[in-house]
Amino acid sequence: MDIMYKKKNAYAAADSAELARITEYCEGYKKFLDNGKTERETVAETIKLVAAAGYKPYALGDKIAKGAKLYYDNRGKSLFVLRAGTADIAKNGVRILVAHVDSPRLDLKQVPLFEKSDIAYLKTHYYGGIKKYQWLTIPLALHGVVALKSGKTVNVAIGEKDSDPVFYITDLLPHLSQEINSKTIAEGFQAENLNLVIGGIPARGEDKDAVKKGVMALLNEKYGITEEDFLSAELEAVPAVKARDVGIDRAFISSYGHDDRVCAYPEITATLQTDTDQTVLTVLADKEEIGSEGNTGMQCVLISDILDAVAASYGVNPAALRAKSQCISADVTAAYDPAYASAFEENNVGKVGYGVAMNKYTGARGKSGSNDASAEYIARLRAAFEKDGVIWQTGELGRVDLGGGGTVAKYISKMNIDTVDMGVPVLSMHAPCELVSKVDVYQAHKAFSAFIK
Repeated sequence: MDIMYKKKNAYAAADSAELARITEYCEGYKKFLDNGKTERETVAETIKLVAAAGYKPYALGDKIAKGAKLYYDNRGKSLFVLRAGTADIAKNGVRILVAHVDSPRLDLKQVPLFEKSDIAYLKTHYYGGIKKYQWLTIPLALHGVVALKSGKTVNVAIGEKDSDPVFYITDLLPHLSQEINSKTIAEGFQAENLNLVIGGIPARGEDKDAVKKGVMALLNEKYGITEEDFLSAELEAVPAVKARDVGIDRAFISSYGHDDRVCAYPEITATLQTDTDQTVLTVLADKEEIGSEGNTGMQCVLISDILDAVAASYGVNPAALRAKSQCISADVTAAYDPAYASAFEENNVGKVGYGVAMNKYTGARGKSGSNDASAEYIARLRAAFEKDGVIWQTGELGRVDLGGGGTVAKYISKMNIDTVDMGVPVLSMHAPCELVSKVDVYQAHKAFSAFIK
């Protein structure tokens, strides 16, 4: 027995057959990323996957039979996938996997369209934690829905096809940026200036807001909407980029939305592909980037309602069921970046290529806002991972007193459920295009599979 601990490079430990499996697995993940740029699209894409695997829609209040495979679509923005097992849930509880599928982005305001100096723009309100300057001068796509008064919902996706136009936020040329350069980043880049360029051709015969009217005419022709319909729309500007391999050896994937679809995909594949008699509840959540609020976030009572329905169907006390249940909050962690080494404490940070990372605690500074999983629970997971040959490591969200962050773990653990954070280390987290290692994505799948066994 080795009495010393050393992290293991997962690529170095992989043979040629394992490398082939990693590559094949990540091709599926890249497709998942490209098909799901928003929380709505990711939920819709996942429903296709689970429906193809024999899962059926669930109605709240229905009895759940042992062996049933069910999914509950919560307003098209979060998803609960339930596999009712045959194992004794009074003894074993439910295995719960939770990832979020919302990502930092630019939402359109409710009255977004305006014209200035013969350029039409859309006003935005940023969602989640972003560095505003990173969203300037890159091609952006527009995704989402417009809900009409008639009850019809119009789906919008512009900027992903090669033949589509894209959208753009301007920046000032360096020759004239001396005043901005003397300011802090927060002062120099204002949220109210994150306006999307959407058009520049005036409508003929118009002498006021002619470009705006021309843009609106095109939107009306294509989607049947009027300017008033923006009032009941959810439209998101996201990077118009595809998931791409990075490196001459293709070790990495760059993409928008790794946080947190890089954990959502492995938890879904683990759920669908793992042979287990345990009852498994897999959740794709919304609103994590803004505190898990609302009726599609993890502060909603819906997860409790579904667990109560499981308990009632199996004839088990719901409080006892929760006490025996276990959860992995599948969320990304900050990866060590040698270019910014001073932001980290190297011994206690996830590294790309070293497997999926477990964060015993998150929070900020004095662990404020953290779940902080118990030693006993982590020991149980260690044993399960060792049994299945999972390569994993520990992580921490940066140097103490520098920053930190939170996840949904604290909301699950407040239900008296053992919970820990575990996910893929990400470089350039919350940037329009993030970077992960393929081997870490694959090890996340293996870890989640070991957990639900």
